[in-house]
Amino acid sequence: MARLLLLEDDVNLAETLVELLEMESFEVRWVSNGTQALDATFMHSYDLLLLDVNVPFVNGFELLQQLRESGDETPAIFITAMSDIASLSQGFDAGADDYIKKPFEFDELVVRISSLIRKRLKIKENIISIEEFQFHIDTNELYRDKSFIALSPVELKLTTLLFKQINTTITKENILMELSHGDEASEGALRVHINKLRKHGLPIQTVKGTGYRLASS
Repeated sequence: MARLLLLEDDVNLAETLVELLEMESFEVRWVSNGTQALDATFMHSYDLLLLDVNVPFVNGFELLQQLRESGDETPAIFITAMSDIASLSQGFDAGADDYIKKPFEFDELVVRISSLIRKRLKIKENIISIEEFQFHIDTNELYRDKSFIALSPVELKLTTLLFKQINTTITKENILMELSHGDEASEGALRVHINKLRKHGLPIQTVKGTGYRLASS
């Protein structure tokens, strides 16, 4: 069940949206001002944010900008009566993924919510994470806290192998077979590449007499 955070200070609209969204099998947390919304995102994680703009204390634009600056990438949709181009631009500059103008058709809102959640789930499926590292399977890219780590071709092959078998011991023989592709490769060369990856901080463990595994320390 997807969890949504709804920021809306219009009580009647909020209660209606909560009821309708729960009928669509969403779990909804409703807050009525920006401070409550910030507290809610600190205490819990959400699959999507539904944000009104003109709300008390911290408006929707400021709220989302603060979340994005803190590294929160939760998909966000602004639901607002503000329809001018300047407001639209400000909303997307703040980090919005979508923008829907009041009044709106509820079915349209559900379609937009479902689309963003499916997109987020697909992205999650293509990323393997351990500690502060993320390996993107589709692009073969390694990141540490969102900072890209450049790897040599051999290091990239080794990293891919370790991430795809995370928490699993891989024998040195199997690693060398994957890396060599018919060329000779030595255990000494393998140790050098392992040490280079460790210098980036990757938690690669040595299994004495057997091989290596990528696992949280």
